[in-house]
Amino acid sequence: MEELKSNAHEFTVTEISQSIKKTVEDKFGHVRVRGEITGYRGPHSSGHAYFALKDEKARMDAVIWRGVFSKLAVKPEEGMEVIATGKLTTFPGSSKYQIVIEHIEPAGAGALMALLDKRRKQLMAEGLFDADRKQELPYLPQTIGVITSPTGAVIRDILHRLDDRFPTHVIVWPVRVQGDTCGAEVSRAIDGFNAIQPGGPIKRPDLLIVARGGGSIEDLWGFNDEVVVRAAAASQIPLISAVGHETDITLIDYASDKRAPTPTGAAEMAVPVKAELVAYVEDLGSRTRNAQLRTLSNFKDRMRAITASMPKPQDLTATARQRQDLATLRLGNALTQFIQQKRAKLGTIAPRVSANALEQKNQNLRERLTTLGGRLDQGLKQPTSRARLKLEPLSKSMDPAFQRLLDKRKAVLDTQSKLLNSFSYKGVLSRGYALVLDASGQVARSAGALKKGEGVTLRMHDGDLGAVIADAPTPKPKKVPKPEAKKTNDGQESLF
Repeated sequence: MEELKSNAHEFTVTEISQSIKKTVEDKFGHVRVRGEITGYRGPHSSGHAYFALKDEKARMDAVIWRGVFSKLAVKPEEGMEVIATGKLTTFPGSSKYQIVIEHIEPAGAGALMALLDKRRKQLMAEGLFDADRKQELPYLPQTIGVITSPTGAVIRDILHRLDDRFPTHVIVWPVRVQGDTCGAEVSRAIDGFNAIQPGGPIKRPDLLIVARGGGSIEDLWGFNDEVVVRAAAASQIPLISAVGHETDITLIDYASDKRAPTPTGAAEMAVPVKAELVAYVEDLGSRTRNAQLRTLSNFKDRMRAITASMPKPQDLTATARQRQDLATLRLGNALTQFIQQKRAKLGTIAPRVSANALEQKNQNLRERLTTLGGRLDQGLKQPTSRARLKLEPLSKSMDPAFQRLLDKRKAVLDTQSKLLNSFSYKGVLSRGYALVLDASGQVARSAGALKKGEGVTLRMHDGDLGAVIADAPTPKPKKVPKPEAKKTNDGQESLF
């Protein structure tokens, strides 16, 4: 069969693909496409993201280049309904058309809330919202770090409220509180404050406040960003979130240590009222002083009661002093009696140890010894006498024995002589004393025995002197009767 021939122009596959690509791009340009994300597996290793948009009847491939993906405020998620803005083009390698997305946003508030709830559950499952991660707020922070817009009314409200309650040093970290870069800037501010080292040129805050005024869910979406939530949960500095009004809830509120309904409420949480604090401290001081005064008063009352019940010092020592007086009196009398007894005993011994008595006794012994010596000589003159033979050895040992006996007796005599001299009144006179003799030559033993004008003799160690009594003697005080001494069990008298 003869082939049919035609004069139609022949196109290559590349030409057809490029022509279709140009037609699609020229025809549609930038478009907004609403659909549900499907087939999303996260960014590719190259940083690009590939997925598809679908509705009930059709499906369209989509791509987000790496540079655009990092700037998206809302990242694509599987099953999320979005409105994607970009341009249509084709991919000649597979004869498919696709949309190159430049911006993406959830399709309505319902989609945002669904996304928000899904993200909240995911972060909660990781434990970022656990109560045990929360930190206590400092009672009186010296420095407060505020993360907010420097030009809005929020920062003015916070500063004004702090000045009213308790003026405090404030460091403001300016950020955008709305838009695509909001989340990244807020997270960098939180990390930046935590990176400040204590003792450096910039004082490290004791408390952080992340604040923004009210707005729609789209306006507050930056504070739902995952990086913001993670930065708030990881903050080592206690953090208060004050985003939106009381009814506005963002994910940073779950991760912060404390949520304030408004920025002004955050300032009220941060510091106490100075006037109230001063009044409280003064009240505590007053109560402390009163308690101290009451305590001192109680101690004084107790001291007075104890002092009144205690005996006086003189009463405690009265009995002892009386016993001491009696003992002193008894001791003096006892010493006098002891001396008298010793003197009487010495008087009985003195005649026996006098020089004449000792000399007489020595003479008697000497005569007896002479007699025995003569008898011994007569016995020794008889050569055959048994007595001589027996006495010759004794005679030889008698002379040394006699000499030893004589030396011993002499030593005893010397000792007795010295003792006699020590008791003699002449030894006392040699020490400067004098013995008073009355007119009859008797020793005057008391001043009462002498009369005025009576002549007396003063006997001193080297001679006698005559004297006349010039004044009458002073009467001697009456002698206190000696108390009866108590007998102890062993028969000895007690001085007490």
